[in-house]
Amino acid sequence: MKFKAVMGDRGTSAFAKYRALVYGDRRLGRVALGELLTCCFGGWRGGLGLLLRSRLYPCLFGETRGRVFFGRDVTIRHGHKIRLGANVTIDDHAVIDAKGADNAGITIGDNVYIGRNTIVYCKNGDIVIGDNVNISSNCEVFSSNRLTLGPDTVIGAYAYLLSGGEYDYRDTAHTFAAQSGMQTKGELTVGPNCWIGARVTVLDAACIGAHCVIGAGAVVTRPVPDGSIAAGVPARVIGRTP
Repeated sequence: MKFKAVMGDRGTSAFAKYRALVYGDRRLGRVALGELLTCCFGGWRGGLGLLLRSRLYPCLFGETRGRVFFGRDVTIRHGHKIRLGANVTIDDHAVIDAKGADNAGITIGDNVYIGRNTIVYCKNGDIVIGDNVNISSNCEVFSSNRLTLGPDTVIGAYAYLLSGGEYDYRDTAHTFAAQSGMQTKGELTVGPNCWIGARVTVLDAACIGAHCVIGAGAVVTRPVPDGSIAAGVPARVIGRTP
């Protein structure tokens, strides 16, 4: 589902376009409930807002297995395809978007933290975040294929991880803007127990093994073996973890 394709459909009403992008095929009653909750409580400050969202927002999701904490102005799209574990925290202004025509969506494990302004989103792909993962502020985690973050992994601020999302420069019949951006070399997996530094970029299919450290600012373009320390542009293995 591409935003421009949905919004450019002149035969569809503005409400139908909005519903397709934000809620998918949810019944009108569920759409109305989602609008009511986010409009009334999404921006409330302080402990009362945090308490109310924790109690009321779980009904917007496909599954919640315990208490979940939501900051202010969190954006939830296609919530029925998002599954949350216990003790999950989603900080202010984060976006969790599971959109797609036939994908499974987003699964988030227990004790996961998703930082302020971070975007976790699908374009008909799937994302699985393991237990105890910490994703810092201003990160982007994107999938048009499948992206898995292993348990106990820590991701620094402004990191960008993508599974899929490539364009075909050999396609002379279509401009890049006209393409879907769904090309992919394969799934992306990270972890478990990895430390990905600030401003790291991990490209499509550049899988990172267990217990790895990726230095700040690195661009990972190819797989990194278990127990590696990698840094640079493009990232290269420069050492081993204990």
